Amino acid sequence: MQLDETDIKLLRLLQHDATLSNKELAFQVHKSIAAIHERVKKLKQQGYIKKTVAILNRHKINIDLISFSQVFLKAHTAEVLNEFEKEVAKFPEVMECYQMAGSYDFMLRIATKDMQAYHEFLRYRLAVLPHVNTVQTYFVLSETKSETAYPI
Repeated sequence: MQLDETDIKLLRLLQHDATLSNKELAFQVHKSIAAIHERVKKLKQQGYIKKTVAILNRHKINIDLISFSQVFLKAHTAEVLNEFEKEVAKFPEVMECYQMAGSYDFMLRIATKDMQAYHEFLRYRLAVLPHVNTVQTYFVLSETKSETAYPI
């Protein structure tokens, strides 16, 4: 599917507010409600829209510590990498996991209640995974910008 200007406008609008109704979207892109309904349906079917979620205020739910951990593995075979990815994906504290090129293997964004919760997560869950060699963690002091919308 080739994206046209209307599709791009819809994606931009929905990235910033997925609660917009088809009527509101139609008004903003100057199309009929039925046309917008079909376009959004196609964007979902084609995989442009993966899911619709509510983004929570983490402080209201007692998630006060965000950290980024660089993970170094002892081995780098496909089997080891796949096993690590499978296991780390099970941890609810791990918000994002990226395999990296460079001096470390994975970058994790981890959300915990506080330093004690992070310490327990590291000591009893992450560091004990097979093939984990070293974990180097950086703690967020303040958040200047956090976006979920991609520039399109």
